Amino acid sequence: MAQRVKVAAVGDVPAGEGRVVTAGGKTLAVFNVDGTFYVIDNTCGHRGGPLGEGELEGSVVTCPWHAWRWNVTTGANANNPALKVECFPVTVESGAVFVEVG
Repeated sequence: MAQRVKVAAVGDVPAGEGRVVTAGGKTLAVFNVDGTFYVIDNTCGHRGGPLGEGELEGSVVTCPWHAWRWNVTTGANANNPALKVECFPVTVESGAVFVEVG
């Protein structure tokens, strides 16, 4: 069963940036794309790099280890959309960012 967990305050993740958080025993990456928040698995599907520490351009994050690129809105790899990282449902309420993990 999914669990709803607060992972950040809205002000903790500025537009155009990401953060690494832990929720429900998982390490996740939270991104702010022009005021809309997205959460994906923090582990790059290539060699396990920390996606939340990567550079975000628009809705695409570049893994800091080997430059693999992932769309944070869909979890799809930018070069091969058949490869994906897990995405998690996000809600924003009263200045807090919540994610559903389970």
